[in-house]
Amino acid sequence: MTNPNNSEFEPLTRPQVLTIMGITAILLLIIAKVWQYFGSFSLLPIRFSLEACLIGFGIAAFIITTSSIIYQIWPAYRRSAHYYLDLVLKPLALPDTIWLGLLPGLSEELLFRGVMIPAFGSGIPAVLISSVLFGVLHLSGAQQWPYGVWATTVGLMLGGITFVTGNLLIPIIAHILTNFVSSLMWKLQQPQNH
Repeated sequence: MTNPNNSEFEPLTRPQVLTIMGITAILLLIIAKVWQYFGSFSLLPIRFSLEACLIGFGIAAFIITTSSIIYQIWPAYRRSAHYYLDLVLKPLALPDTIWLGLLPGLSEELLFRGVMIPAFGSGIPAVLISSVLFGVLHLSGAQQWPYGVWATTVGLMLGGITFVTGNLLIPIIAHILTNFVSSLMWKLQQPQNH
C-alpha cells in the first residue's frame, strides 16, 4: 500500500484521468489511421456473429480469471497492478468504468491488432511484435515491469485469437469487457469513503 506522505506518484484527479484516457484513445486512432493510409495493407475486418461475441466473452472471462489468480500468487504483479489501479481507477467514478472499457478497448485493438498485425506481415512474428509493443504501452515505469509482462501476455492472447480467426471484433469485445468488468469489480470492492 502506498504511503500518502511518501507517494511514488502524484495522485491524479478524475478529470485528469478521463482527459488522458480520451487523448490517448484519439492519438492511438490517429496513429492507426495514418499508418493505414500510408501502408500497403488492409485493416483486419470486423465481422459480427454470435460465435465471435461468445469467443470474445470467453476470452474476457479467461483474462479476468487468470489476472485474479496471478494477482493472488505473484506479489510483484500485485504491487504493480495495485499501483496502476490506484493511479488510474481510484479517482474515477463508477460510471467511468464504461469509458475505461470502450476507449482503450476500441483504440488499442484498432492499432495493435487491426493495423499492426497486417502491417507486420500477419504472421506469428507480427503477433509477437504487436504484443510486445502493447506491453510497452502499459508500462508506467521500470518498477512496473510485472504489469508490462502481463499486458504483453494479454496482447499475445488477443493477437493469437485475431491471427487464428481474422476477425477484429473478437479482441475488441474481449478487451472492452476485460477492462470494464475488471475495473467495475475493483471499484465495487473499494471502501466508499472518498
